[in-house]
Amino acid sequence: MALIEVKNLIKTYITGDEVFYALNDVSLSVEEGEFVAIMGTSGSGKSTFMNMIGTLDKPTSGSYYLDGVDVLKLSQDELSDIRNLKIGFVFQGFNLISRTSALENVELPMIYKGIPEEERHIRAREALKIVGLDKKEQNMPNQMSGGQQQRVAIARALVNDAPLILADEPTGNLDTKTSIDVMEFFVKLNRDTGKTIVLVTHEPDIAEYCKRVVRFKDGKIIEDKLNKQKAG
Repeated sequence: MALIEVKNLIKTYITGDEVFYALNDVSLSVEEGEFVAIMGTSGSGKSTFMNMIGTLDKPTSGSYYLDGVDVLKLSQDELSDIRNLKIGFVFQGFNLISRTSALENVELPMIYKGIPEEERHIRAREALKIVGLDKKEQNMPNQMSGGQQQRVAIARALVNDAPLILADEPTGNLDTKTSIDVMEFFVKLNRDTGKTIVLVTHEPDIAEYCKRVVRFKDGKIIEDKLNKQKAG
C-alpha cells in the first residue's frame, strides 16, 4: 500500500509579473517500508516537495494522500495531529532545546500528544536506547557531539512510532565519519522496523545508502531509480 501518494502537484510563487514554479506537475508514490532519497541542487524543488509531504506547506494545486488520508482537506488542527501521529521529522540543524536534557528533548512530541509523564519517560528512554544513547539521557546538547545530537533528534522522531520519517539533509552539519554512522543507523532502522524513510540530500554518497533515488530539477522529477545494491 502507498503511504505517500501525490498527483499533479504544483506550487507556484508570483513575483511581480513572473510566475515561478517551485513544483511543476509532480506525481510520486512511496510504498510502506521504502527508503527514498530526494536529490537535486538548490532550487530544484526538493525542499519544497519535502515541505509538502511533511504537511508544512500546501500546494497551489494537485492532490496528496498520506496513509490514505486526503491531507489537503484537513484543518490546521487536523494537520497538526497528523504530523504528530504519522510523521517523525529529522532536520539538518538538530532543532534540540539547548537547556533541556536528551531525555526531555525526546519527550517533547509526547507532551503535545498528552501522554502521561511516566509513560513519556519509559518511551523516551527506549527511543534513546534504540539510537545507542541510553547512557546520555541527562546530557545537555552542548555536552554531546554533533552525531550524538542528531541521534537524539532521530530518537525524538521515533518516539511516537510514526510510520514515516522525513529527514532533511540530516548529515549536512556532520563530518564524514559521523555521516556514515548516521546513515548506517537509518539503514538499520529501515531494515529492522520497516519504517518508511524519505531523506533529502544533495550528496550522491549519502543517497547511495537509500534503496531508491528520486532526482528533481526545475521543479520536476527527472529521474526515479532503484539503487541496485540496496534494492534487495
